[in-house]
Amino acid sequence: MNAADHMQEDIRAVVRNLGADAHRFSGKTVLLAGGAGFLGRHFISVFRFLNKEVLSEPCKVLSADNFITGDKVALSEDSRDDPSIVSVWADITYPLPVREKLDFVIHAAGIASPVYYMKYPLETIEGAVQGTKNLLELARLNKGLEGFLYFSSSEIYGDPDPKSVPTPETYHGYVSSVGPRACYDESKRLGETISTVYQQRYGVPVTIVRPFNVFGPGMQHNDRRVIPMFTYEALNGRALPVHGDGIQTRTFCYISDAISGFLKALLKGKRGDAYNIGNSNNEISMADLAKMYGRVVPGSTVRFIPYPNTYPAGEPQRRCPDLAKARKDLGYDAKIELQEGLRRFVTWASERESYRGQPDG
Repeated sequence: MNAADHMQEDIRAVVRNLGADAHRFSGKTVLLAGGAGFLGRHFISVFRFLNKEVLSEPCKVLSADNFITGDKVALSEDSRDDPSIVSVWADITYPLPVREKLDFVIHAAGIASPVYYMKYPLETIEGAVQGTKNLLELARLNKGLEGFLYFSSSEIYGDPDPKSVPTPETYHGYVSSVGPRACYDESKRLGETISTVYQQRYGVPVTIVRPFNVFGPGMQHNDRRVIPMFTYEALNGRALPVHGDGIQTRTFCYISDAISGFLKALLKGKRGDAYNIGNSNNEISMADLAKMYGRVVPGSTVRFIPYPNTYPAGEPQRRCPDLAKARKDLGYDAKIELQEGLRRFVTWASERESYRGQPDG
């Protein structure tokens, strides 16, 4: 399969995972904040497929983004030809002038890459705090709203106690309020608090998701997250740079599994609750992840380097979700294994000009 085939299969997998629940979007209007981001563009591809192949009446999607880190290019060419999907420039740190009735709000706007939230710390905070409040106020005006999905992060757990790995939603976190990652971690935590208050006080049907290292086609190579960074170096014949001693671990969730989980949380999650969405079956050290590339990009090699100044200190040593709650409430589980996900991602990246060239300065 080429990249386009893989991406179509990813979309079909999401729709299969939703089952009959997908029809709840028929004739509805969705506000998607962060529609030009990595996750947002996948949501748009799924809604476009639903409109074309599944729904009896199209779902209207209002995609809003200020493009501070988003990409104006559609993830796939055929995502552009749906008149029911409207993309606009908008900054959620100001109230959005949306006058039509909304049925769902997906708040996926935010700055998630460590490189970018170090570059834009105040913008990171404003999007997660004031932006969240503005969207919740808009949601409160829509009395028949069926769902509001707030994107938090697994980073709200900080560097968890080893006894709490895999980490359940009940773990309260071990986070520094003044550390180099605090602009992201703490603003996401406060965003959860604001969302919960609006659910309790005003009845806004909020559900919170905490993604664990989602990856897949559409990730920019220069945001310095580990899989696009490793892929970029491997495709250019350079050794994969592993920070420190490489014993820090992560789990990785392929995009089709993640989008399925997010939409299940929107449609079926308990209001006011938070859900881990990820893959608990592949906790792996960064050193071993780099070595795995030898099976995906033959000839790949590894080098160990100090942490660069552009990368925030205080990196968590382990990150692995407890998915028991998502399995019970949502019927969610990840299906794509890490090596297969890497293979699909490398196939996509190898067809992108941006993944070929000189290293960044």
